[in-house]
Amino acid sequence: MEIFEQWESNIRGYCRVYPTVFKTAHNATQVDEQGRSYIDFFAGAGVLNFGHNNPKLKRAIIDYLEADGVTHTLDMYSTAKREFIAAFADTVLAPRGWDYKMQFVGPTGTNAVEAALKLARRVTGRREVVAFGNGFHGMTLGSLACTANSYFRNAAGVPLDHVHRLPFEGSSAGCSQCLGAYRAALADGSSGVEKPAAFLVEVVQAEGGVNVATAQWLQQLQTLAREVGALLIVDDIQVGCGRTGSYFSFDNMEIEPDIITLAKGIGGYGTPLAMNLIKPEHDKHWSPGEHTGTFRGQNLSFVAGREALRYFEDESFLKTVRDRGGRMAQCVEGLVEQHAGQGLSARGRGMIHGLDVGDGERAKAIVAGCFEQGLLVSACGSGGRVIKLIPPLTIEDDTLDQGLATLERVVGEVLAA
Repeated sequence: MEIFEQWESNIRGYCRVYPTVFKTAHNATQVDEQGRSYIDFFAGAGVLNFGHNNPKLKRAIIDYLEADGVTHTLDMYSTAKREFIAAFADTVLAPRGWDYKMQFVGPTGTNAVEAALKLARRVTGRREVVAFGNGFHGMTLGSLACTANSYFRNAAGVPLDHVHRLPFEGSSAGCSQCLGAYRAALADGSSGVEKPAAFLVEVVQAEGGVNVATAQWLQQLQTLAREVGALLIVDDIQVGCGRTGSYFSFDNMEIEPDIITLAKGIGGYGTPLAMNLIKPEHDKHWSPGEHTGTFRGQNLSFVAGREALRYFEDESFLKTVRDRGGRMAQCVEGLVEQHAGQGLSARGRGMIHGLDVGDGERAKAIVAGCFEQGLLVSACGSGGRVIKLIPPLTIEDDTLDQGLATLERVVGEVLAA
């Protein structure tokens, strides 16, 4: 690893958590240069929903390359883009009766958020955006302004303005009461509170600690947005694309966002892709080329992403996701019960679950212990105190069980120590 330490920037992060050199990977297993295997409950922070080197997606990419398929087209038309758009419309939009426009942006989630914020401000003529405590939306200045974590925010070097922050549901400061107080302030011409351009929210705050919003609270938020003429933007970048047991995290919640930001899993193979779904009445406010980028709509990602959509053509896939998610929930809830009095709590939906161990140092010890015993997990949330479990949706059942057993063993060892 010396060459990395000699030449790579000090900014590197995850390699410090997983101090080895990975060489190969298949589905939910990674193997390092020493031949040691690791069960992957991290999955590229939600990028690898369909696992490492998914054979169906890999074959589609190889065939495309061998046929000299075009790989880079800016936002020009290509056969790969057409097939992705048609499949997404047929598989995701049409069953919901939606006519959203698809905007392909720069290849990371933060660029999707930046584009959404720009458009919301254009549509409404307002500047202020409402974001929520513990939220994470990206590292570029606009999305970073909406991100709550002070460690990330302090690196900006400039003021991060035009964001009004409210507590996320379930926080100690309350939730519905805060929405009511904010509504009252907006209605009071002497409050000094400006009407926002948008409300930006995650249904499941992944990096924020696997905090899960209820349908009732989200409906209240949507109602408030409609009342004040603001757009509702749902950031589904980490928990969309099947992660929660449905394609979108807000499915069946009677929520219809004005803009939905997607990235990570839609590229399918781990290749970069980010896309916003925009209601047509808002999309018409864009002028050609106003939000551009060299690598928007990467064609290998279209090829893999189109192939990944085949998983959602059959409801049995999402049923399997929900079943596996149930086993994950049983594990983390069982740990809370087994170690009652240790301050543990569990939460999650589908195949994203968090075990809140109450202390960042304790969580760090669990992450390190899991790595030593061949399991990759990460810590998130306030103070890094939540162990996040986000394995590939395609993980083999016996591999899932083996990983959960390792987690149970390491948590027991750390708490006993």
